[in-house]
Amino acid sequence: MTTTGLAAAFALAGCDLTGRSVDAVAAPARLAQLPDGRKINLNCKGRGSPTVLLESGFGANASAWHKVQPGLARTTRVCAYDRAGSGFSDPGPLPRDGGAIARDLDQALTAARTKGPFVVVGHSAGGLYARLFAARRPREVVGLVLLDTTVERRAPQPVGDGLDSIRRRVQRCLAVSELRPQPADADTQWSGCLPAKGDSQAREVARRPDTWRNQLSELDSIFGRTSDQVFRASGVLRDIPLYVITASDTAAAAPTYGFDKPQSVLVLQHEAIARAANLGSQQTVLSSHMVMLDRPEVVVSAVEEMIRATRTGRAPQPLPPAETDLPSTDELFGPPEAPIDPLRPPAGF
Repeated sequence: MTTTGLAAAFALAGCDLTGRSVDAVAAPARLAQLPDGRKINLNCKGRGSPTVLLESGFGANASAWHKVQPGLARTTRVCAYDRAGSGFSDPGPLPRDGGAIARDLDQALTAARTKGPFVVVGHSAGGLYARLFAARRPREVVGLVLLDTTVERRAPQPVGDGLDSIRRRVQRCLAVSELRPQPADADTQWSGCLPAKGDSQAREVARRPDTWRNQLSELDSIFGRTSDQVFRASGVLRDIPLYVITASDTAAAAPTYGFDKPQSVLVLQHEAIARAANLGSQQTVLSSHMVMLDRPEVVVSAVEEMIRATRTGRAPQPLPPAETDLPSTDELFGPPEAPIDPLRPPAGF
């Protein structure tokens, strides 16, 4: 994704990671113990095969899928999870690049005795991690669905990758969390670091320095180590059916290419990812970057088609045509409820 596209994705994501209070997720679902002793929280619902795995964007956890998971659970087994250092999962060792993230999920599923086949859904940066997990288990992953995915690219590290405003916020939150004694919750030093509302466990996670160290390492790896890993994995993924769903708001904020009919660079990049698969398809839908919150029915429909194709032994149908000739997202969803602060954490990018 271009720097402009990423900045737009952050802005469109807003300040609330999930669109609801974390009080609704007050306890871990299943803590799978990894070989190094750390625990990863897996939240699985429903029954059936293939199992759907939900990989969140940067800064988000399993609860980001609360509008998608119940719908899919009526059809098959579906698992969301908290990455290391988020939600109810233990922090992980550094670096927190895509390879480490995919390995954690791989080992957590093994510990939980959750077997394939899998359809893997990845949002934003989670689209990179979903592809890296698929590269670890190419014979078990029968479909990939990428939602407004971050596009792999190489950039000067860490400055020059377009993520500086987010990085400064994470660095500030890390610095506050390392103070001894820590400021009170109401102290303005915590602005943008502690959840606006939620239970004591969510606040305790945000007070933990390792939470921010994990996020900072993940951020610094996206256009470095993680992108390199995705580049190397591309050949392994060619035979896995792939859907790429692009958010219209993010596409509109990206630069355009061409003279007669200029096209969003982000759409062109997403089309290129889809074409790299033998069975790939791309669709632009009317949505903010948070496709799983704005358009959960689109996500459920795409995943269910992957499920039907797997169960019947056929290729999945191409995604529907782009929706960009329909009314704008403001007409569909209304204007934002509050001004957006680009320095607040996105609900995944």
